[in-house]
Amino acid sequence: VADAVRDAGIPAFGPSREAARLEGSKAFAKDVMAGAGVPTARSYVCTTPAEAAEALDAFGAPYVVKDDGLAAGKGVVVTDDIEVAKAHAGACGQVVIEEYLDGPEVSLFAVTDGVTVLPLRPAQDFKRALDGDEGPNTGGMGAYSPLPWADPKLVDEVVQSVLQPTVDELRRRGTPFSGLLYAGLAITSRGVRVIEFNARFGDPETQVVLARLKTPLAGVLMAAATGGLADLEPLRWSDDAAVTVVIASHNYPGTPRTGDPVTGLDEVAAQDAPHAYVLHAGTRREGDAVVSAGGRVLSVTATGADLAEARDRAYRAVARIRLDGSQYRTDIAAEAAGAEKTA
Repeated sequence: VADAVRDAGIPAFGPSREAARLEGSKAFAKDVMAGAGVPTARSYVCTTPAEAAEALDAFGAPYVVKDDGLAAGKGVVVTDDIEVAKAHAGACGQVVIEEYLDGPEVSLFAVTDGVTVLPLRPAQDFKRALDGDEGPNTGGMGAYSPLPWADPKLVDEVVQSVLQPTVDELRRRGTPFSGLLYAGLAITSRGVRVIEFNARFGDPETQVVLARLKTPLAGVLMAAATGGLADLEPLRWSDDAAVTVVIASHNYPGTPRTGDPVTGLDEVAAQDAPHAYVLHAGTRREGDAVVSAGGRVLSVTATGADLAEARDRAYRAVARIRLDGSQYRTDIAAEAAGAEKTA
């Protein structure tokens, strides 16, 4: 779409089809990172069950198997069960099998015009469906920002070792990346490692990052689309914390049930705004009613002076919403809020 819009002479925020392969193909992303010298997990690209079995044996448990293409956040299996790993590899065609990365995960968005890289604030999301990081991988069950436990130099380090080299490498290849570059990172015992790239704002981290951004977003996106990021004033940020909790439908991330009524939205608007609000994801209208229409149905985002206050506000709003059979994690940002209090 961005290619067609640019061809029509209209500035567009978003990468070209070629550059967007950074998200669309795990194998392509690995190749770019190798060319750019970006630290990431060791990996094998496998196209047959025999190749996959050999790679799994080489790395050992925990096994990490990624569908090479887009899979709505559910194409990754991390398991100690070799048979589960082999089954996922066999069902996906071409896969990327990686070494397991220890340490906490961090998400960092950056806006780029293909030359200049402008980082946003880091966030952490929660991929597993259940409390305590149990259950299957999902597209994300919640997020928070800031990260009180992270090194203050983390953003600068990621820009220098990951984001800028990646943007420079894509430009060198003749496919400059202009738009939103997301890096999913593991802070391992051996330093920062890239887990994956996305070529877009991804939820639920976007909700908490943009909740803290005071600079109007439109001007930032226009500067990226027209090559003017280097001339942009520094971004202004709120000191507030933000927490997002995802309310998912029954049986997510399997085959989610849809068509269930969603109520309590007016109560949130009346009693929790402006500090907490609801963003719709998998909903639709049926007459005057709102019903579920997907796996992740709603995101409840709240801000506060610190993570503890933002959490309290988010979960107070979540408690007002009723959706039969729904599920949500109760531990979003809990550990970080404790770390913040200790600090």
